[in-house]
Amino acid sequence: EDIALFAEMGFNCLRVSIAWTRIYPNGDDAEPNEAGLAFYDKLFDEMAKHNITPLVTLSHYEMPWALVKNYGGWGSREVIGFFERYARTVFSRYKNKVKLWLTFNEINMSLHAPMTGVGLPAGSSKGEVYQAIHHQLVASAMVVKDCHEIIPGSKVGCMLTKLTTYARTCAPDDELATQAKNLENLFYADVHVWGEYPRLILKMFERKGIHVEMLPEDAATLKAGCVDFVSCSYYMTMTESVDPNAERTPGNTVLGVKNPYLPSTDWGWQIDPKGLRYSLIELYDRYRKPLMVVENGMGAKDVVEADGSIHDPYRVEYFRQHISEMGKAIDEGVEMWGYTTWAPIDLISASTNQMSKRYGFIYVDQDDMGNGTLARSRKDSFYWYKKVIASNGEDLD
Repeated sequence: EDIALFAEMGFNCLRVSIAWTRIYPNGDDAEPNEAGLAFYDKLFDEMAKHNITPLVTLSHYEMPWALVKNYGGWGSREVIGFFERYARTVFSRYKNKVKLWLTFNEINMSLHAPMTGVGLPAGSSKGEVYQAIHHQLVASAMVVKDCHEIIPGSKVGCMLTKLTTYARTCAPDDELATQAKNLENLFYADVHVWGEYPRLILKMFERKGIHVEMLPEDAATLKAGCVDFVSCSYYMTMTESVDPNAERTPGNTVLGVKNPYLPSTDWGWQIDPKGLRYSLIELYDRYRKPLMVVENGMGAKDVVEADGSIHDPYRVEYFRQHISEMGKAIDEGVEMWGYTTWAPIDLISASTNQMSKRYGFIYVDQDDMGNGTLARSRKDSFYWYKKVIASNGEDLD
């Protein structure tokens, strides 16, 4: 029913993920789980019926718990082999159904949430987390190469949290702190695109006494598995300051210094449509690869009226401004392959575990305690976005 609603809106692409645990429940199982594989066959077949292209993320915060418990998560190099086997399994199974793939969701957020990102406990040292991230980068390169071999014509991208940071002031120390933060945020995509670590990051490891074990063959692996495109989530920007008393505000996985020139959502995330244009130009100028925005949206409180209608002009305005700025970036020369929102239907917010922090064009009748009928309702934004899709972003009124 949900895919039919997406088709009614006019979706020609839907971003989904395959849960690793549906295919290999423990990660190191001898054989894949046929029921899990069949589940995604049904999903992709249903999407095909509605002419919706799947964009599939291989790993979206769901590594098998047994790999954390028995191997130490991505801290173990052995997990690379388990991930490659999982990826090869799904590439082979869905090679006639899926051509667009992403490897790791928001690969650059593991320093802020190591258990979620790499299966390491909170409090792990930076060295331990960077080692786990290195294993993911090697695994990503391996499966990019595998995908190209198994699925002719396939395209594989990386995905990062776009945490664009402005300097809070033009004081040189604020500018330097901001530059360092942005370089660290981008280096993950640097490795995906160029197939090597930036010299500045290697020197940063050296200065901070961080040792990341890299096997001799890793360099060739990274070079052989460069991505075809770069994708990102974009929700907000932040600022940086060396002032320890600067007011901080929440955002996607991190706190940032509050920008006095921007409004905020009910949950304190600052709204910066022009920051999306800034971010896309920055990414395209840096990588010269096609881009996709695969997460963009705002969490807000929605009210169901007595007649069942849901008026969400704040959501329409958020998307209107962001899509307009994306269009301006395209006009300036940025090559965009696609745009998918977070999320087309209400879901439980990962950051706060709330259903009341609603993102969708489609309302789901469920409260924060799990009570409700799960019935779906079209919000005003549903009809607005249908018009946007039909005009390919030209009609934003």
